Amino acid sequence: MASVVEYKGLRAGYHCGYCDSKEGKASCGMWAHSMTVQDYQDLIDRGWRSSLFKYLFCFPRCRPLQFQPSKSHKKVLKKMLKFLAKGEVPKGSCEDEPMDSTMDDAVAGDFALINKLDIQCDLKTLSDDVKESLESEGKNSKKEEPHELLQSQDFVGEKLGSGEPSHSVKVHTIPKPGKGADLSKPPCRKAKEIRKERKRLKLMQQNPAEELESFQAQGHPPSLFPPKAKSNQPKSLEDLIFESLPENASHKLEVRLVPVSFEDPEFKSSFSQSFSLYVKYQVAIHQDPPDECGKTEVLLTVVFFCVCASQYWLDGKIIAVGVIDILPNCVSSVYLYYDPDYSFLSLGVYSALREIAFTRQLHEKTSQLSYYYMGFYIHSCPKMKYKGQYRPSDLLCPETYVWVPIEQCLPSLENSKYCRFNQDPEAVDEDRSTEPDRLQVFHKRAIMPYGVYKKQQKDPSEEAAVLQYASLVGQKCSERMLLFRN
Repeated sequence: MASVVEYKGLRAGYHCGYCDSKEGKASCGMWAHSMTVQDYQDLIDRGWRSSLFKYLFCFPRCRPLQFQPSKSHKKVLKKMLKFLAKGEVPKGSCEDEPMDSTMDDAVAGDFALINKLDIQCDLKTLSDDVKESLESEGKNSKKEEPHELLQSQDFVGEKLGSGEPSHSVKVHTIPKPGKGADLSKPPCRKAKEIRKERKRLKLMQQNPAEELESFQAQGHPPSLFPPKAKSNQPKSLEDLIFESLPENASHKLEVRLVPVSFEDPEFKSSFSQSFSLYVKYQVAIHQDPPDECGKTEVLLTVVFFCVCASQYWLDGKIIAVGVIDILPNCVSSVYLYYDPDYSFLSLGVYSALREIAFTRQLHEKTSQLSYYYMGFYIHSCPKMKYKGQYRPSDLLCPETYVWVPIEQCLPSLENSKYCRFNQDPEAVDEDRSTEPDRLQVFHKRAIMPYGVYKKQQKDPSEEAAVLQYASLVGQKCSERMLLFRN
């Protein structure tokens, strides 16, 4: 089996609905008579999408194996769980939450780490020790002046990770010069000790059991490093998604993965309901006229070139459909349409989190499948900018086709809508077309190299189109795929 494609050429200077420019859209198109999954994977890694159109947009992929849900992601998952369990409908705006900040203050980061590990000091024991030392000091001092007793909130404060106030401790006020240390303040600590403690906390987070044993062997108090620290780690994405519901839950949500094929009975039986949902979504969300949402358009734009559909069934009714492709290295999200009546559930965010979890599940069976592709990213468009929330993620450089961490790309996108992300000025497209004569052509039921084919042709304009095609698909695909010439 080989991929057989027709190149449709470049179309430029027409309206772009994303950047709202009258002449800001440019795209190249191909029609695939057949397509292998490896060719499709390689084309996606050069900026092509499932409809075999290539736009001059950014192109993101998430790394699910390192993905950790943000606060806003957790909020969406909890919102869904509350709705399913109790039927709670959130109040206020149903818009997707803004992106969380990725730059934390160093001190705040340390406290967050401590809270995650749930490491609590035994402050009551500590306060008793302070009282005992003060009493001892009072007995030994013969000519000590009376001191006012105050509560030391700075020293005791709150228990880390508990949120409950501890017992207050009465300590001396600031003594006169020469009378000793100020016990109303915590003891001074060297910067070196603080750095060591930060390092210990990070190691504790990575391997709690091993570090606990090491610390206890060094004589550290066991109360500072409780054995249950490991169980207090943040919940994983899967734990948050598949949290158990009560038996008397108000709603039941079921996600069914069905192949996109009318030969599949489940897809065929649900197509009418899925199509009605698509029309409702296009009219309400994108303001498309109902008569333009024909079944032919659905088949060509959503169904024809895709592998699977994730159907979200709520109480026996489809409320969302996520169209995805499963390829050798990734799960590619193609399109999502949902019932606008359930916008309050943030189904776009929820479905993306489910698909990231699904990618991780597939990775366990096929190790090379380890990415989640999210389509196009347009930094200036709110409808597209939300994709930057799924970290860690990378953007595809539109000139060298290498993946660059999104954090390195954002400063450039703030200044320009089109950017080269590769910071190496000497870098080039490693898979650029260097030998166009080796490009494979399918002509009159015969397969031949382009070098042979062009000797039979007299139309000079054809060579420009073929060379443009070769530069866009790259050398590897141009030698594997068959370019159909009529």
